[in-house]
Amino acid sequence: MRIVCRDVYGTVKFCNKFLIYKQKLSSNSMRLNFVRKIKTFTDVYHDDSNSNDTERPNSGGRQLRSVTNQITSIMNAKIIWDKGYKGTDIAVAVFDTGLAKDHPHFRKVKDRSNWTTEKSLDDNIGHGTFVAGVIASSRDCLGFAPDADLHIYKVFTSKQVSYTSWFLDAFNHAIQKKIKVLNLSIGGPDFMDRPFVDKVWELTANGVIMVSAIGNDGPLYGTLNNPADQMDVIGVGGIDFQNNVARFSSRGMTTWELPSGYGRVKPDIVAYGSNVQGSSLSGKCRALSGTSVASPVVAGAVTLLASSISNDVVNPASIKQALLYSAIKLPDVNIFEQGHGKIDLVKAYEFLRSYTPHASASPDYIDFTDCPYMWPYCSQELYFSSIPVVVNVTLLNGMSVSGEIVDEPVWYPYLPNHGNFLEVSFSYTRGLWPWAGYVAVAFSVSEKAAHWNGTVAGHINITIKSSDVAMKEIISVIKIPVKVKIIPTPNRRRRILWDQFHNLRYPPGYFPRDNLKMKNDPLDWNGDHIHTNFKDMYMYLRRNNYYIEVLGSPFTCFNALNYGTLLIVDSEEEFYPQEVEKLRRDVEQLGLSLIIFADWYNRDVMQKIKFYDENTKQWWTPNTGGANIPALNFLLSKWNIALSDRVYDGSLFIRNKKISYNSGSSIAKFPHDGLVLSTSLLNQGAAITSGKKIYESNIPILGIYKLLKGGRITLYGDSNCIDGSHVQQECYWFLLALIKSSISPSELRDFPMTKWSSIKNLFSSNPKRSANSRFHIYSKVVDVKDDVSRFREMPKCNNFVSAHTVPLDSGIEINDRKESHGPTVHNSPRKDKTIGNQGNKVGVNGNSNNYIHPQKTERRDLILV
Repeated sequence: MRIVCRDVYGTVKFCNKFLIYKQKLSSNSMRLNFVRKIKTFTDVYHDDSNSNDTERPNSGGRQLRSVTNQITSIMNAKIIWDKGYKGTDIAVAVFDTGLAKDHPHFRKVKDRSNWTTEKSLDDNIGHGTFVAGVIASSRDCLGFAPDADLHIYKVFTSKQVSYTSWFLDAFNHAIQKKIKVLNLSIGGPDFMDRPFVDKVWELTANGVIMVSAIGNDGPLYGTLNNPADQMDVIGVGGIDFQNNVARFSSRGMTTWELPSGYGRVKPDIVAYGSNVQGSSLSGKCRALSGTSVASPVVAGAVTLLASSISNDVVNPASIKQALLYSAIKLPDVNIFEQGHGKIDLVKAYEFLRSYTPHASASPDYIDFTDCPYMWPYCSQELYFSSIPVVVNVTLLNGMSVSGEIVDEPVWYPYLPNHGNFLEVSFSYTRGLWPWAGYVAVAFSVSEKAAHWNGTVAGHINITIKSSDVAMKEIISVIKIPVKVKIIPTPNRRRRILWDQFHNLRYPPGYFPRDNLKMKNDPLDWNGDHIHTNFKDMYMYLRRNNYYIEVLGSPFTCFNALNYGTLLIVDSEEEFYPQEVEKLRRDVEQLGLSLIIFADWYNRDVMQKIKFYDENTKQWWTPNTGGANIPALNFLLSKWNIALSDRVYDGSLFIRNKKISYNSGSSIAKFPHDGLVLSTSLLNQGAAITSGKKIYESNIPILGIYKLLKGGRITLYGDSNCIDGSHVQQECYWFLLALIKSSISPSELRDFPMTKWSSIKNLFSSNPKRSANSRFHIYSKVVDVKDDVSRFREMPKCNNFVSAHTVPLDSGIEINDRKESHGPTVHNSPRKDKTIGNQGNKVGVNGNSNNYIHPQKTERRDLILV
């Protein structure tokens, strides 16, 4: 399933971000008829004037300077042209909207093919023409490789319609044609479109270097598009000519690995993507902005580079290694915005001219003190008893399409730098295919450093075995320097535990938006992680000296004595009975405070926002609401607390500050001596289902209940004001006040709270689960067998086993982070694994978090037609 996108400036360009929809009125209701698009274009602004000078707002809100230079001139392509290389004999494919047969800018169009239902091969939109021009135009607005063999694949109709099946057929043809470079200036968030993803792996396994736009859903994090988010694909973000990351450029991390793991670094690199000149339908030049532009800039550069070196050296990994190694790191920009930095064409050329096949890592160093580049790792120090912090390292194998990790990765702590205070664990797949693999590195702090403050250092060695083109075995050792700041363990009241385990999102299921007014963004797809759409909330709490850890496993896997607050936000998953009982003890006996930010849930509304999908020929109904209110009520039932299935919208004022309340729920049941805050709101659920606008007063939306000898329970009916996805008016200060109130109740003295006993209960307190929901297909907690719902077996808490550790008596400063990239042989003797702590680390801190990367064979898929 591929999806479409909206214009970054706020207007709909081609269609909505996810789905094209139109309202159809029937005799009794309104229905949404959706056409789920296979892909979205990733350009955001067209200027169809023929002038070379255009001015539009850039990512920082300033005016772009007039750009009259060729993009090829700015990137010094002439240096390589003058050496006699212009893309000759390199087959480059453009999968897009087609190209006119007689367009004057192209001299070597080898093949045009049409995979759509239209009869014409021509481009009626201009998107494909522009992309092809950036890569291979031979006049006016010059492309990087004018002598390349251009293969045009029309996979979009003039109405921007496409299907996975069209791409699969075209991909097969590209393999048969022995395409070397393939550009995709399109993308979508569905990394679980299994047929598409598997075919991309097959393409790169056959030596096709795929370059793809990372997406135009920035500046929000967790907005990467597929296939640019795949390890074997070069994912490209966009910058302007002042080297600012474009506001529209999507940000990492990848969300494949959630909830139990941590995302990979993407984009891989960034390139010019704002106000760039390229070919127009009329045969002249036009300006275009978007990652649709940045992608062919890189694809054109790759085509030029491929023509300058031996074909034996050119493969998806070696080219990617050259781009990453030579990239220029931009100042004051983090790794999930820029990847390895801005493409440097000439340096990449120089790297490839002396290239020796080897394996490498991305990122190639781990430095928790390198801010802001290493955000979010540098944003919070490590300390004893915290949940291990995971860095997901991508391995690139330039030696062969397949390889394997020999033995196991090794941790070398530098004793003079107190590296023995850092405990390291690894999770990985032994095999690397195609051209890539991963190692998830989990860092935790030894108990002997519980009161220590300082910086530790060491390095990781990963040995890769592969074969060259002559089938001769090659060994390459990747060395990854490590530097981590450790602090004494903070007071538990300063430590917040973020519940990641109970968040579900698209893909694969239909988990709807939290703000029902956002019709252009109907799916919840940003991961609901503190480093994606909750990034701003996370940084606000960090600036206020709170430490936030992520729990990717059930509640039975953490020690409540380590934390002051458990924060549950926008949860869609069910809860195990064991979790409910464990949390009750944690709150009542161990003093843990619980804060819940919920969202809407209403079965009638869910029916109203269902849609008919033209790809699967099925009706898609939400698997739950914005939050799973029946599950939350089950969690809170021990305390006589429940939320209703009413949906409300509006705003309120506290401390003279406005708080937007967007598609939230209300409190239906609360302890008599509990305190609640009420306000007047629009019954949005009634407005959606009946078309009637009904405003209601005295709606309880915030409840606070202090247990006599335990912690505090805080319940709020809406999460949109702390969620960056659709935030209209942030309320991070409000969240902070609720957190502080667990220690100091006077923090809320100016909140207009009243006792629940004064509230007239008019609300349903028992919202029902949808009888025909496919929720169990996507749930980690519940299943259905013989039409009977049941709980799945609870996942075991992960035991972080210490890596093979070889302490070194020498200390090494991490200054030159570009380590030798040639293959080396590890000669250090292995020592017994008794060095350092081994086995189960849960003992003292009681924390466990599964960070295993999902196996390629374990993903659930949507069936496409």
